Amino acid sequence: MLIGFSLLKKFLLLVLPFLVSSNAWADISIQNDQQYFGDDGTLHIVGEIENNFNVPINQIEIKADLFSKGVLIETANSPAMLNTIMPEMKGPFDILILGEAAKQVDEYSLEINYKITEPKNQVIDITSTDFVKDNSDNLVIKGTVANRGDITANTIVVVVTLYDRDGKVAAVSKTHVEPDYLGAEDQSFFFVSIPDKSKSNSIVDYMVVAESEEYTAVPEFPFGSMIFLATSVSAYVMITKYSGKVTANLVSATGSK
Repeated sequence: MLIGFSLLKKFLLLVLPFLVSSNAWADISIQNDQQYFGDDGTLHIVGEIENNFNVPINQIEIKADLFSKGVLIETANSPAMLNTIMPEMKGPFDILILGEAAKQVDEYSLEINYKITEPKNQVIDITSTDFVKDNSDNLVIKGTVANRGDITANTIVVVVTLYDRDGKVAAVSKTHVEPDYLGAEDQSFFFVSIPDKSKSNSIVDYMVVAESEEYTAVPEFPFGSMIFLATSVSAYVMITKYSGKVTANLVSATGSK
């Protein structure tokens, strides 16, 4: 009886880590992706990574295999725009492709690699946002961010995800708050520009999130986007696009911290 119990313990120790990793794979998804050409001719592949696992993830990299008429012509990599994606949160990505290959891409596949990490306190507070056009007719999002934590927040970035009427990611942008640190209970102004004017007419909604080395924020949906997106967004793990059709899925994960 004791021997059987000992063997069972060893079996569980071997199997449980595998089960955790498998669940992590199932609960990390790519959403709302699409490709577009920027005003400078750069091909962008944009989208969101959603973490429905019960632990945060970081060291997130998105790999894109680019195809033309079924032939692999190039591979591109990009980190997520947030360093850490907390459980039940999303983080955008923007993969840039330059040169002749950008003009030939008619199909792409995406793969996520990430690691499980320690949680951050969600005490950065986005206290206000405003979606306007500047004097040059560029779209900008301005607002204020506050540190509700007990220690200084360092290297603060603000990330904006913009959505079109179909709930797809239309564009993404990122800025560092200046100065890029905030003492406890301090607040600062931020200003995020949207560089591609060609996207202006397609944008109907946006999400703002901020993070520092120590903290992160609960995302802000200023226009009630959560209701809008809940009716128009479908999730999938990894996608291969053939003229807009989803044909395959895969996510890679590393369980170590």
